[in-house]
Amino acid sequence: MTDVGEVIARVHREEWARVVATLARRIGDLDVAEESAAEAFAAAVEHWPAAGVPPNPGGWLTTTAHRKAIDRLRREVRREEKHREALMLRSEPAEPFGAIDDDRLRLIFTCCHPALAMESRVALTLRMVGGLTVPEIARAFLVQETAMGRRITRAKVKIKDARIPYGIPYREDLPARVTGVLAVLYLIFNEGYLASDPEKEPIRADLTTEAIRLTRLVRALMPADGEVAGLLALMLLTEARGPARLSATGELVALGDQDRGAWDRALIAEGHALVRACLDAGRPPGRYQILAAINAVHTSAPDVRYTDWSQVVALYDQLTRLDPSPIVRLNRAIALAELDGPSVALAEVDGLPLDGYHAFHVARAELLRRLGRSDQARAAYDRAIELAANSGETAYLIRRRDQLPARR
Repeated sequence: MTDVGEVIARVHREEWARVVATLARRIGDLDVAEESAAEAFAAAVEHWPAAGVPPNPGGWLTTTAHRKAIDRLRREVRREEKHREALMLRSEPAEPFGAIDDDRLRLIFTCCHPALAMESRVALTLRMVGGLTVPEIARAFLVQETAMGRRITRAKVKIKDARIPYGIPYREDLPARVTGVLAVLYLIFNEGYLASDPEKEPIRADLTTEAIRLTRLVRALMPADGEVAGLLALMLLTEARGPARLSATGELVALGDQDRGAWDRALIAEGHALVRACLDAGRPPGRYQILAAINAVHTSAPDVRYTDWSQVVALYDQLTRLDPSPIVRLNRAIALAELDGPSVALAEVDGLPLDGYHAFHVARAELLRRLGRSDQARAAYDRAIELAANSGETAYLIRRRDQLPARR
């Protein structure tokens, strides 16, 4: 091996991970970062023997890799545009039973191909269509960032190896893909409702608005699907509370403290109408329909004191039978506290395996506070603040913690 070859080998060992990490942060795509880094090292093998090793090999490689990544991303954009043009020019009619005319929704349905595992479909679509970062998606799934990165990479490899085409689903294909599509839209909405990046605004109206727009399109395609109607109702009833969810100081406002006069009554009326339509259909409700019904109960009460908590708990009981996940059980316990008291609810909460979930510690903190166990409540607030990523929620939790009676 030549001296230059030895330098390249040493730099590869020492700099590879750093170059990839730096590039991934810049462009937000680990796959492209790795491919571009490999191209940069290949360029070093080609050019350094003739031109000499640069004074800062690592910097040279990072700059070269960044340029190659930009070129690669530009090529991908042009390729997608040409692909769409080709689809428009094909001779056979596309989707004679109700075309999806929105490019973004077309891509969502494509990513939600049945050949991919459900979690992979959702994660990949959030990354490619929703524009969420790998850390944001990882927080939505409550998994480690590295694990989520691998999941998305595997989904891309699956699409390539299985030669899954970019295609527009026909009406008969919609039911097989709609479950994943709804899951994606719900997670995009949730990221807007409570942003998980502390560097961004606490509420991202761009994401909630886009999720609602796309869900309306799915509703137009599948007007008889109760879960589509349920998800749209859930989004509308949640979005209706938006004007009251943030204080003038940028702190999130809890549901019980919100000015209900500021809620969007037009969105509430539309959401309630959708919930009633689902009930009138007489079919067993799915997850989104039940969640929408819970929100309908909350938005029907003129004041938090008039909330029908027995109805909320009954709906959570119904939801638990469909989805007995710890998060659903946590939300049920919070509602149960309003019926049977904080002690009963705390016993339910303490048995849940959710130590890494900030809302679990928020619930414990509030229940312990009501029980007068201030020191334990303070510790729970501390843990919630440590895990919370939303700046508005963090500000709210800090204030709540600091209002506890001083330690004796």
